[in-house]
Amino acid sequence: MSRPRTRPTREQTRARVFEAAAGVFAEHGVAGATIEQIAAAAGFTRGAFYSNFSGKDELAVAMLEDHLGRSQRHNRALLRGHGDPAGFVEALRADEGREDDPLHRNPLLQVELMLYVARTPELRPELGRHLTTMRQLVGEIAASTLAAARPGLELDPVRLGTALVAIEDGLRLHRLIDPDTTPEDAFLETLDWLRAVVTTT
Repeated sequence: MSRPRTRPTREQTRARVFEAAAGVFAEHGVAGATIEQIAAAAGFTRGAFYSNFSGKDELAVAMLEDHLGRSQRHNRALLRGHGDPAGFVEALRADEGREDDPLHRNPLLQVELMLYVARTPELRPELGRHLTTMRQLVGEIAASTLAAARPGLELDPVRLGTALVAIEDGLRLHRLIDPDTTPEDAFLETLDWLRAVVTTT
């Protein structure tokens, strides 16, 4: 007796589209990719794509939001097990190959998606909220781990998060332009340097 076919959940469908879109975007660029290419790579019809997303703009924003949500949950879980800055950076190093998040695996695509969204004025507020949340997350983690290594140290999490997110995004662009002088772990090396400066002075 054959089993009844079960339809994928909305979350499973969106995850398949995100994964497929990441591959298509990496090959053709975000601007150059088509809905037909993305739907075909995901194994869906064009109609199935449009039943989940109104178009490429909404898909780009949704991929960034998905990445942000995964990053929040994962980094807070890492922080619970590694409250000191050195331990947290090492946990990030061991975590670089995480497979569940296509934008984690391709940071340059994350930057390209951000630039694509930024080109559309009506989508910029969404991107602004994404940046604000990411700055808060990074700032809170950095401030708490540094304070754990140096009791009494007071750092403004918002300013710290703003600076660190800008450094990370800048290094991603530098790696795209000149990978020979910008290693893949340049941001983690910067975090290690910051930890050493802050905790030994």
